[in-house]
Amino acid sequence: MNYRPTDEEVARVAHEINRAYCEALGDTSQVSWEDAPQWQQTSAICGVQMHRANPEATPIDGHNSWLAEKEDAGWVYGPVKDAGKKEHPCMVPYAKLPPEQRAKDYIFQAVVHALTYETG
Repeated sequence: MNYRPTDEEVARVAHEINRAYCEALGDTSQVSWEDAPQWQQTSAICGVQMHRANPEATPIDGHNSWLAEKEDAGWVYGPVKDAGKKEHPCMVPYAKLPPEQRAKDYIFQAVVHALTYETG
C-alpha cells in the first residue's frame, strides 16, 4: 500500500504552490505555510477535505465550498484582502472571478488529486 499524505500535508503543498503562482503574478503578499495564520491553514485543509470527499467536484465546486466556508466565518466582499476586516475580493460567484483567480481553483484541485489518487 502506498503512503497517502495527510490532509494537512496536501494543504501545505497546495498553499505553497498557490504562493508561488501569486508571486509569478506579482503578488508577494502570501506568506509561507509556517507563517500562515491558523484560519488560512484551516481553510486550505477544508478545501483538501472537500475535494477528497468529492473526487468529481469541479474547480467551481471548490470555489463555492471555499465561499460558503468564508461566509460562515463572517467574511464579506472587499476590494482588497483584509483578514482583520474579514474582507476578500474573491467573495463573489465563480463566474465573476478574474481568470487568474479561477486558475487557483484548478491548481488546488490538481494538487489534491495528484497527491491523493493513483493514476494508471
